[in-house]
Amino acid sequence: MTELKLPRIGFGTWQLKPKDCVESVLKAIEVGYRFIDTAQMYRNEHAVGEAISQGTINRNELIIATKLAIWRLRPGSVLSSTKKSLERLKLDYIDILYIHWPAPFFYRPKKTLKAMSQLVDEGKIKYIAVSNFTPKLLDEAIAACDKPLIANQVEHHPWLQQKEMREYLKQHDMYLVAYSPIGRGKILNQSPELKQVAEKHKCSEAQVSLAWIMQHGAVPIPKSKNADHIRDNFESMNLTLDAADIELIDSIQTKMQKRFVSPPIVHPW
Repeated sequence: MTELKLPRIGFGTWQLKPKDCVESVLKAIEVGYRFIDTAQMYRNEHAVGEAISQGTINRNELIIATKLAIWRLRPGSVLSSTKKSLERLKLDYIDILYIHWPAPFFYRPKKTLKAMSQLVDEGKIKYIAVSNFTPKLLDEAIAACDKPLIANQVEHHPWLQQKEMREYLKQHDMYLVAYSPIGRGKILNQSPELKQVAEKHKCSEAQVSLAWIMQHGAVPIPKSKNADHIRDNFESMNLTLDAADIELIDSIQTKMQKRFVSPPIVHPW
């Protein structure tokens, strides 16, 4: 695995409006999250930066990730938009810079990744990663980049189990970072398997989903603006599912593969 050691769980910020984002990130850091995820397209990088600057944690204890907007994948835009992200985040460097989507017309593997590699050489970013890539696109990107790719961020939860992707990334020493790890809340109270395991362990179904992801080796990045949910999600690290629990949740694979995030044009599947 890469020299970067990700925490077992991170904090996502998708759809958090700026005011909520500042408060939520501050709460997340207070609870114990040390891996914070944002994106140029979320329009809340400045709020994440404000929370980091207000917090009491040293910068080097945090892992901050952002993503290039789909229209910022040409070399000049990679460089200029990352500079603006750094300004909004109030940071000297970004730990992980992702390609958000392998968008047609903008993403050119060699050119895009060469510009990202330049940012590593300049010390503006530490690591290169991708998001929403298929195994075929990963093969292409790995071949095109002179730096290691450390992660692929994809939708991943018990209703979208990503078995093939998990195996691919394991073989390539890359992290799977799981967005929408509780299916945007839509899998809660909808799955008898999750309910059964939650009742057995006297915990929330959200914790079950997150613990299942972690025990399969992925890093979930749940988002919430509710302080109780932020803490509850973090405490999923204390839940250990037994083999029977894992087998039961794995069995959902045979019944359903539900993707909640699949925007037209840019999605590659």
